[in-house]
Amino acid sequence: MKFYVTTPIYYVNDRPHIGHVYTTTIADIVARFHRLCGDEVFFLTGTDEHAAKVVDSAAEHGVTAQQWADENALAFQETFAKLGISNDDFVRTSQERHKVKVQQYVGELLKTGDVYLGDYEGWYDAGQEEYLPENKAKEYEFKSPINGKPLVRKKEKNYFFRLSKYSDALLKLLEERPEFVHPDVRRNEVRNRIREGLNDVPISRAGASEWGISVPGDAEHTIYVWIDALFNYLSTVDTDERRKFWPADVHLIAKDILWFHAVIWPAMLIALKRELPRQVYAHSFWISEGQKMSKSLGNFIDLEKIDRYVANFGLDALRYFLGRYGPLGINDSDFAEARFNEVYNAELADKLGNLVNRTLTMIQRYRSGLVPEPYDKALQAEAEKTVATYRDGMNRLEFVGALEALWGFVVRSNQYVEESAPWKLAKDPALARQLDGVLYNLAESVRLISVLVAPFMPTIAGQIRTQLGIADKMDLLDVEISWGRLSSGTKIGPVAPLFPKRT
Repeated sequence: MKFYVTTPIYYVNDRPHIGHVYTTTIADIVARFHRLCGDEVFFLTGTDEHAAKVVDSAAEHGVTAQQWADENALAFQETFAKLGISNDDFVRTSQERHKVKVQQYVGELLKTGDVYLGDYEGWYDAGQEEYLPENKAKEYEFKSPINGKPLVRKKEKNYFFRLSKYSDALLKLLEERPEFVHPDVRRNEVRNRIREGLNDVPISRAGASEWGISVPGDAEHTIYVWIDALFNYLSTVDTDERRKFWPADVHLIAKDILWFHAVIWPAMLIALKRELPRQVYAHSFWISEGQKMSKSLGNFIDLEKIDRYVANFGLDALRYFLGRYGPLGINDSDFAEARFNEVYNAELADKLGNLVNRTLTMIQRYRSGLVPEPYDKALQAEAEKTVATYRDGMNRLEFVGALEALWGFVVRSNQYVEESAPWKLAKDPALARQLDGVLYNLAESVRLISVLVAPFMPTIAGQIRTQLGIADKMDLLDVEISWGRLSSGTKIGPVAPLFPKRT
């Protein structure tokens, strides 16, 4: 089966930070899981470049908009490469392949009358480059809900998209396909706002501009950056080789851009008679040390801080923390250093690292480094229950539930060590077969765990399998989850701590 996952495309007006890293890491975990399941995966990320403030920032730095976009897009690409992100493509909206497609789609909408020329007056949020409806502007006291700066009253001639035409279709979509917007709270927010009434939305900026994509047939209007950006999900795969990947299976976004993705985007796709994405998943935000992140407060998780965490704890530890304790649901999550340190030591070092190390050390000590013959299947039932819960959680993007199930099995395996006391069995030759069975069960548990942690911690998964003596390519999940795949007589590799304790 095919599986297509996207992140938002990120503004090139600044360097990457924890918000960008989080969403992209979550998408990477999803992509790796589906590859493990044998799906043909396409994973897309990229940069959104045609914002007016890119032109302003470029001028401040004495470079062209294209040069400024190139510099910052490169920062995103280098950051994602450094963090081991396995995206299949990186789209930039300044690329010709994207611009040509956007003009094609808007041209189609002009022909059907879904896009038309009209006059617009409203409250404009310059920082976000978006208009707010009168009721929303009033609700926020005519200030930006994002940065608190005053909204600007603007009047101009624009091209509009007939969003009002699609309110019934959108409500029907949310009714018939409740999974389209997730979590449920976000879907309810969208539904309630649609019921308040939809206005047609401006999709262009008046005035010719060299930075942006012009409306087909009218060089005096530049397509609004958000409309241009949304089309990236389609433009990148709208080729003979990639068309099979459409529709996207999941658009991963943060909750602040839900309206564009859950209302405007599907409405435009309906107008274009294109199949709709399977799901828009809107996660919450990171806070830091109990407070909203702010550069002025000094608690902003920027690239330098991310690099420091990776240097001190390892990239996979960061990925695990993001996956298990991140704001994937409806609540914001706190990125506190003390909490990170606690999770690293208590969960990764004391539980997973300890299980792997003690298991392989005992096989070295008691069986000359060779995996013994199985004797019973003492942990098989728990393993199979873990796999079922894990798979269900991963398929629904419920990472917390998936990892809780997996760590429950890690804890159970550690308890099994204490209950069976291999060090006592080793003292009695008459209990040799029983000792073999205990060591095999533990080794097989470690093998299974290496498979299930792979989407979250691919490097650690490889290290576990190298120490276990099975460093060859991991098979597909359906094969790997079969209990008893580890061959007796397997020679384990050198044993070393996976997660050295940190203070």
